[in-house]
Amino acid sequence: MDQQTSSPITPSGRWQPAPQHAPFVVALIAIALVMVWFTSMGQNSVAAAMMVVDPRSLPWYTFDSLGGRLDALSATMASGQIWRLITPDFLHFSWTHLIFNSVMLWFLGSQIEWIDGRPRLIALFLVTSLASNGLQYLVSGPLFGGLSGVVYGILGYCWLSQRRGPRFQFPPALVTFALVWMVIGFTPLPEMIGVGRMANEAHLGGFVAGLALAAIIPPRRKIG
Repeated sequence: MDQQTSSPITPSGRWQPAPQHAPFVVALIAIALVMVWFTSMGQNSVAAAMMVVDPRSLPWYTFDSLGGRLDALSATMASGQIWRLITPDFLHFSWTHLIFNSVMLWFLGSQIEWIDGRPRLIALFLVTSLASNGLQYLVSGPLFGGLSGVVYGILGYCWLSQRRGPRFQFPPALVTFALVWMVIGFTPLPEMIGVGRMANEAHLGGFVAGLALAAIIPPRRKIG
């Protein structure tokens, strides 16, 4: 029987995926790109509708305390706006941020979708989204967005899962760089060099969630 989808592994052993190998990853990147246009790069009312809590619906001082943030979140969830726990992923405030997230998501996410299967990648996306967006909101309020938390979660999953069953391709230095960058994000340095404030808690929450899933779920090799 002929194989319908060609392997993304080249004769040299390098990973070279095509869109048909990772349609879920393609869909995530496409949604993020479309949302750049709909939200005017995170600057209009559509962007507010994608945040964990609409910052326009409450006085600004509501988000100054953890209790206020929890009350606002409870009220938002009670009103049925559950999608807000996920939609911050697709909210970006600069092209640099979006391009970096998209490249990393394509490089690592496509491998997970092809090798470990689409259901596992979807589960990883949902869990890391909830962990990263939830932690970031509880610490800083609703003014954040981006796929960085998911990217960190995918990186954490690939790194730990790779140690249990080698199958992914990525340079080990990538994990070191990501962790160093996350630590730097907790310092004033990013703002001093003009990068701006970083959603550090989203990075941390996503990475820990990715590690947890890698520890809980056994590795699976793609057959065929």
